[in-house]
Amino acid sequence: MLELLQQKLQSLFKNLRGYGKLSEENISGAIREIRLTLLAADVHYQVVRDICEEVKQKALGTKVLESIRPGDLFIKIFHDALIEYLASEKQGLLSERPLRILLCGLNGSGKTTTAAKLALWCKKNKERVGLVAADLTRPAAREQLTKLASQIDVPVYVPEKEEKIEAFLSKALEQTKQDRLSVVIYDTAGRLDLDEELLKELQLAYSVVLPQEVLLVIDSATGQKGVDIVKAFLEKIPVSGLILSKFDGDARGGAAFSVKKLTGLSVLFLGTGEKVEAFELFRAERLVDRLFGFGDIVSFVEKVEAQIKEQSLAEIEKKIRSKQFGLDDFLVQMRMLKKLGPLDQLLSYLPGFPGKGQIEIDDKKLKRIEAIVLSMTPEERKNPDIINGKRKLRIAKGSGTTVPEINEFLRRFESVRKLIKKFSSSKEGFNFPFFKN
Repeated sequence: MLELLQQKLQSLFKNLRGYGKLSEENISGAIREIRLTLLAADVHYQVVRDICEEVKQKALGTKVLESIRPGDLFIKIFHDALIEYLASEKQGLLSERPLRILLCGLNGSGKTTTAAKLALWCKKNKERVGLVAADLTRPAAREQLTKLASQIDVPVYVPEKEEKIEAFLSKALEQTKQDRLSVVIYDTAGRLDLDEELLKELQLAYSVVLPQEVLLVIDSATGQKGVDIVKAFLEKIPVSGLILSKFDGDARGGAAFSVKKLTGLSVLFLGTGEKVEAFELFRAERLVDRLFGFGDIVSFVEKVEAQIKEQSLAEIEKKIRSKQFGLDDFLVQMRMLKKLGPLDQLLSYLPGFPGKGQIEIDDKKLKRIEAIVLSMTPEERKNPDIINGKRKLRIAKGSGTTVPEINEFLRRFESVRKLIKKFSSSKEGFNFPFFKN
């Protein structure tokens, strides 16, 4: 996500760290580069102008301590300015319960999928959540929401054939009260473009449901055009917050930096992938840290904890410490990793990772490795040392790979196993990530 902006910033920072002092001349040069970088990222020109002016004034008025490199100080000033523009006092949903959420947006923004993502997020936070299919315009909307609700195991309320929107919403409102749901998400109709018919239907839905939250879903790729979309919706209904969908596919980031400053509305959530689990609370500090290459270890750990059961980790740790780590255990770890999403996206949370496109991660190769392991017998997976030439030919045929590929995989696996044995035998022990000593 935001690969273009991230790469341009990394390039800029390399030059800035070479500054021996902060003079008006080199500050002006750096500001010019920042301006071009933000404009290329489709950030609204007013926001670019304000950020550049603020950074310039603070840089010129800041005394550089001898222990700090001038370039690093400038980067910190820029870092803090971006956080200030993105941050907001409101984080997440209102605490009032039962909570009714009206979800709105244009067609193609990922609104219905976002409804399911938000429902799953609420469910993980111990809420009794339900979905209401209030989009009677798009033919497949009800079916899509029903399928997604089944996938995440939450109740969904759908209208009868030819049922009018007002009557259906009134009925759904009563049903959700009877079912004692703590959070109800209404997926309303969208349009290809903003028009009076869409906005009138939204106003009608709002008057019936009387939601405490009205969340607008915006496709991150709209860039600064997102500002106009938000303003148009605000004229008709009281939008309380924003969700940026498809954030993983946005290489620039203009929408994230523009809408908050120019509309006053907070970005509350980000959709970070196609899966319903790919959804996260928006935190300005974490996003900016990732852009600056500082990493986001907290989000990384949260992703791992959300997808991997502590019991599974404990079992693997026990086998590693007892030096019984085999290919079955390797396969379990590999599948755990795949649950977390694309590997390059996962690594972007770690400090110093150069970003998507900078390092090639071949997911097809991971699938071939999985095929190799699955083509082995239980005995071979438990004790790879017994795999001779004849067995390798059989495994290659079963996995659709070659003997050299199998040799390379086994060689690397043995190196990892030796490393594990070495550290698990040491007096200090081996501090595995996420394992408790």
